[in-house]
Amino acid sequence: MSETIVTFVVASTLLGIAPGPDNIFVLTQSALYGKRSGILITLGLCSGLVVHTAAVALGVAALIQTSVIAFTVLKVLGALYLLVLAWQAFRAPVGRLEAPGSNLRSAGALYRRGIIMNITNPKVSIFFLAFLPQFVAPEHGHITAQIFLLGGIFIFVSLVVFCLVAVLAGALGNRLHQSTKTQLYLNRIAGAVFAGLALKLATASVN
Repeated sequence: MSETIVTFVVASTLLGIAPGPDNIFVLTQSALYGKRSGILITLGLCSGLVVHTAAVALGVAALIQTSVIAFTVLKVLGALYLLVLAWQAFRAPVGRLEAPGSNLRSAGALYRRGIIMNITNPKVSIFFLAFLPQFVAPEHGHITAQIFLLGGIFIFVSLVVFCLVAVLAGALGNRLHQSTKTQLYLNRIAGAVFAGLALKLATASVN
């Protein structure tokens, strides 16, 4: 189990670093308005992840335990989705990041913005459905509890990574979001991570 947790933490960290709507929003808001804005948005985003974790834990666990067919269908769909993400990451254009059209400054507004952005993004739920079950094994205990544990770890890792992004972006300002070379490297890292997860999921089994 400890080896699985280590692997999960590494994968979660790489995914947190990889460019996506959430961390790019945190980066740009921090660069434009300071690290406080980025940290508040991060807290909101991570709060939204609690909802996605609960949805996966209360639904996928039953499918894994009772239906091999359902598990296989979920596995195939998840792997295909991850491959799509890998393709999009490798093909993602680079260039100057545009500042989001949001001028929210109050703590409550920024926190709510993060929650709404996360909860209303259906791709987060689909990604969690593809990602979390890979690291679940019946021999390690109750499946629902494992998914909640993994979700909690993912949220904690995301919180740490996004807060670091907020602090660095707030300190470095425009030099971060003007670096196309950095964007290119991050896109390639994201593509490799998603492709690796797709392969792992495609070869996974119920037992």
